Amino acid sequence: MIIKTKANSRLFSKVSAVLLSLTFLAACGENSVSKNANSDINVDRGVRLYVFDCGNLRFESMAIFNLSDNETDIRELIVPCYIIDHPKGIVLWDGGLPSVTAAISDWQPDPDNEGIDSKLNKTLADQLRDMALGFSLSQLSYVGFSHIHFDHVGVANEVKGATWLVQRGDYDLVMADGAQLVGFDPTLVSGLRSLPVKVLDDDFDIFGDGKVQIINAPGHTPGHQVLYLELENLGPLILSGDLYHTQINRSEKRVPIINVDVDQTLKSMDKVEKLIAETGAALWIEHDLALFKTLETAPAYYD
Repeated sequence: MIIKTKANSRLFSKVSAVLLSLTFLAACGENSVSKNANSDINVDRGVRLYVFDCGNLRFESMAIFNLSDNETDIRELIVPCYIIDHPKGIVLWDGGLPSVTAAISDWQPDPDNEGIDSKLNKTLADQLRDMALGFSLSQLSYVGFSHIHFDHVGVANEVKGATWLVQRGDYDLVMADGAQLVGFDPTLVSGLRSLPVKVLDDDFDIFGDGKVQIINAPGHTPGHQVLYLELENLGPLILSGDLYHTQINRSEKRVPIINVDVDQTLKSMDKVEKLIAETGAALWIEHDLALFKTLETAPAYYD
C-alpha cells in the first residue's frame, strides 16, 4: 500500500516534489501516457476537487443491494462525477450516466435494467463548458473509473487524449469481445480502447506525491477501485466508488447481490476501513444522495 501516515506525510511531500518527474516516469514503465499529462503545471497551489451532479437512479426495490425494502426508505441514488485538479495534471474520476440520458429531462426506465429509472439534468460536457473552469473532456491528463458499470462510465467515449487508469480485471472486460457483466454495456466504453492506458495490478500513486492515489478494491467488479485524496484544507478523503452504496451496506458489511466476488468485496471493505483508521480519512459514499446534498458542487471546489 502506498499511503503515507500523518506523521511522515509532510516530509514525504517535500521530498517527492523534487523527485516527482523521475518517479512518475518510472511508474509508468512501458505503458503509454497521455500527451495532455502535466501540460499545465502550477506548483504554487494544492490539489482541488470538483464535484458534479451526473445523474440520478431510482429503484423499485433495494434488494439488488442486499437490503430489504422494510429496513430502508432509500429508493434514489445520486450519480456523481469528480474532477481532481492537481498541479501536475487533471484527473476525471467516474463519468456518471450516459450523456444521451439528458435528452429526456424526466425519469426514464432503463431498457437494460428492469426496475431502474434514470435521470440526467445536464451532461458533464455542458457543465464544464458553462462553468468555464478552464478544462474540458478533451483536456484531461488522466481518466479513471471506479468500475465499468453503466452509471460510472457515461462520458467514457467523450474523453480524448487522456491516459486511462484501470485495474487489470476491468481492463480485460473492456478489451474482450462479447464480455458479459451485469450493469456493463460495452458500447459505452468502446472509445477507451483507443486511449493511452496504464493497466494496474495494485494501488497506484498517480502523481508520485501521495496526493491522488488509486486503491485497488476488487469484488464489486473484477477491477473495482477507490480513490484516496490528500487535500490541504479538507484533509484525507476516500471516494468509495461502489464499495458501499448506502450507510447500511457499510455498517453491516452488506454485499450487493450483483457483486462478482463476495470474499473479495469483504477483503476490500476491510482494506479500505483499515486505511481510514490509519489516515483519519473521511469516506464519501458516492451514491449517498443525503450526503451529496451536503456537498458543495462545481464551480466551487474542495482543497
